[in-house]
Amino acid sequence: MTLNIRTFGAGPRQAVALHCSLAQGGAWAGVAAGLPGVALHAPDLPGHGRSPDWDRQGDLHDATTRAVLALLTGAPVDLIGHSFGATVALRIALERPDLVRTLTLVEPVLFAAAKAAGSPAYAAFHALSAPFDAEFRSGHKRKAAEAFQAVWGGDVALSQMPLHLQTYITDRIDLIPAGFPALDGDSAGLLGHGRLEALGLPVLLLEGAQSPAVIGAIQHELARRLPQARRLRVAGAAHMLPITHPAEVARAIAELMAAAAATSLS
Repeated sequence: MTLNIRTFGAGPRQAVALHCSLAQGGAWAGVAAGLPGVALHAPDLPGHGRSPDWDRQGDLHDATTRAVLALLTGAPVDLIGHSFGATVALRIALERPDLVRTLTLVEPVLFAAAKAAGSPAYAAFHALSAPFDAEFRSGHKRKAAEAFQAVWGGDVALSQMPLHLQTYITDRIDLIPAGFPALDGDSAGLLGHGRLEALGLPVLLLEGAQSPAVIGAIQHELARRLPQARRLRVAGAAHMLPITHPAEVARAIAELMAAAAATSLS
């Protein structure tokens, strides 16, 4: 699958940013504006934006990973991901660390990490998601989209969004449960024994201070297991912080890039 790519900025440093489910590459425009000297390439993931639809064959996480890997053909890049995109970024870093210079994970929704840690936030998250699950199983796509937005959209209800975005999200809501084998069941084996501990890359773990508790549980477990991880919470932000707080996100990524560059020169 050939993905549509949006490129923001210009410069010698190359970054690739993977958006969350139900968004598109343009979601990174604000963050890119805060990264001078960086060419940030933001593909529309399968089924999103101007990229081809996912063919519903096989596993969505597998298909997305393959499509993104096909873009990484040159020198190592600064790899950034948000939510579902962050889990793909983590997978790429684990499977092909030679392609990644630094790794930024913004609210990775790897729910299996919270489950593996035995966090009570895991069960609480499933209770929070019950309305979405019920509406989706009943075939009520619009109501399922409203329930999903109520959990992950911060204070912005689906009905408050522009009509074209309401339609965009509702039309793609089936991509959410399609990702669950990887996110909730760790079908890609990201949490396998010793895998995270072996990752020798600088990692930034970013989260919103007002996000669902399961995000904090996930980040806590990843920070515990990743040897070069730094965890940072953005005050006043929720799950959509690359859009609502782009300056803060960009500042943290710029600091990661600068620290990595200084280390490589020392």
